[in-house]
Amino acid sequence: MPTSDWLIIGGGAAGLMAAGAACAAGQRVTLLEHNPKGTGQKLLITGKGRCNVTNDCDAREFLRYVRRNPRFLYSCLFAFPPAAAMQLFESLGVPLKVERGRRVFPQSDRAADILAALRAYAAGAQVVAANADGLLIENGACAGAVAGGRAYRARRVLLATGGVSYPATGSDGSGYALARQAGHTIVPPQPSLCSLVSPDAACRRMMGLSLRNVGLALLEDGKPVFAEQGEALFTHFGLSGPLVLSASTYIRDFAKHRYTVEFDLKPALDEKALYDRLTRDLAALGARGAGAVLDKLLPHSMRPVALERWGVDPALRAAQLTRAHKQALAALCKH
Repeated sequence: MPTSDWLIIGGGAAGLMAAGAACAAGQRVTLLEHNPKGTGQKLLITGKGRCNVTNDCDAREFLRYVRRNPRFLYSCLFAFPPAAAMQLFESLGVPLKVERGRRVFPQSDRAADILAALRAYAAGAQVVAANADGLLIENGACAGAVAGGRAYRARRVLLATGGVSYPATGSDGSGYALARQAGHTIVPPQPSLCSLVSPDAACRRMMGLSLRNVGLALLEDGKPVFAEQGEALFTHFGLSGPLVLSASTYIRDFAKHRYTVEFDLKPALDEKALYDRLTRDLAALGARGAGAVLDKLLPHSMRPVALERWGVDPALRAAQLTRAHKQALAALCKH
C-alpha cells in the first residue's frame, strides 16, 4: 500500500497550497523540498518583500491577461478564482488590502506572513528535506519518487518544482528532468516576468532612477505589442520594475524580432498640450540656456541623456529655440 495519498515534489507556493488543500480533504500528504532553508523561500522576495498575492478581479478578467493558452487555466480559475484566494488567506489570519491596479497585498506588507499562513495551511503534511533524484515508474505509471536513497510511494504524484527562474530559492529547473522521466514533452523554457537587458549605454547612466506614473510601450519590429502606465526602473544592465516585468511576457523571440521600449514621460499630456507647456516654460527662461527647460521637466539623472537625444546645441538660448526644437522635445518626452 502507498504510504501517502499524495507525494508533492516542491515546497514553494504551489506545493504548499496543494498540500494544504489535500490535507483539508483528509488526504495523507508527503512533501519533498530540497532547499535547505525550508519551504516557500521564493515567496519572501515577491512584491519587493511584500508579496502581491493576487489581483482583485473576476476569473474572466484575469484570463484576459494570460498571454498564452488561457483556456488551459479556465477550469481551475473558475473553481478557485482570485476572490477565493483572498478569502483563504483572510481565513488563515492574514488581513489583505487592495492597492493601485487592484493588486492585493497583506496589510502588514510582509511576505513572511503569507508564507507563515501557507505553512500553517499545509501543517498536516509530512515535509521531507530531500531532493527528488528520480521518479518510481511502474507499469507505465508514476508510483512515487526516490529521494536521499529512500523510496517515497504514493497514489498520486504532483510536480510543483517551479521553473528555472531563481536557482538560489530552489527554482533550479530540476523538475524538468522529472517531468521528462514521466513521459511529458518539455517546451523549451524562456524568460518571462523578468527584467530586460539593454545594449543602450544610457540605461547605465541613469542607473537607480525610478520612474513613476509613466507610460511604457514595447514595440516588436516597430509595432506596439504592449502599452501600460505605472512604474519602471533603470539599472546597470537595462530596465526593471513592474511595467518592465509585465512587458517582458510579450517578448517572443529575440532571434527573429527586434524589441524596443519607449517611455511616455508625460502620459497626462498629449503632444500639443506638452508643446504649449514647453512654450510657456521657455518664454519664462529668457536668456538662460535651452537646457534649463529640462530642470522642471525631467529627473536630474535623465537630463544629460535627454539633452543629447534632443540634439539641441547647449549654447543656444531659450529664446532662440524654434517651433521645430520645441516639437522635437515634446516628441522626445512622449517617446
